Amino acid sequence: MMKLLLIGPPGAGKGTQASKLSEVFGIPAISTGDIFRANVKNETPLGLEAKSYMDRGAYVPDDLTNKLVRDRLQNPDCVNGFLLDGYPRTADQVNELADILRETDSALDAVIQLTADTDEVVRRLAKRAIDQGRSDDTEDVIRNRMAIYEDQTAPLISLYAARGLLIMVDGLGEIDEVTSRIVEALNAKNQS
Repeated sequence: MMKLLLIGPPGAGKGTQASKLSEVFGIPAISTGDIFRANVKNETPLGLEAKSYMDRGAYVPDDLTNKLVRDRLQNPDCVNGFLLDGYPRTADQVNELADILRETDSALDAVIQLTADTDEVVRRLAKRAIDQGRSDDTEDVIRNRMAIYEDQTAPLISLYAARGLLIMVDGLGEIDEVTSRIVEALNAKNQS
């Protein structure tokens, strides 16, 4: 059973690594975006509530996000573990996740922080924007998203470091190379 959280700046490869780690450990990779989209598509009561925020471009509030994550983690595919990507994003969500796990007498095994050079990430995202035709992803917009990430995520990193859960891994390099670094870091943590 492996319960993991993956954090890192936009463009650090979280989605790619979440998919790879899901295969390696046989656990579902869960992103809040996927949770929102599935609930909206299935028109669940929580999904309809989330849609009302999403349709007007507003952030889905913490309490609703927490309910959606709680609901998702109760699915049978999460019994043997999971990998969360994009949650938690606030200190309140960190505490809520701890409460959710405590209810099942479990806890996170590790928080993997993918680190990446800002200039390299900006280059990656700018290239991706061109490849995918995202005209709104300019360098200024990307750098602003990076600044927001740093501002909002720094407190979470400190919280998880204080709890002895944080593992920092260089997110730059070949995909399989980064996956190997993560697996090695997790193995080293489990042996200590």
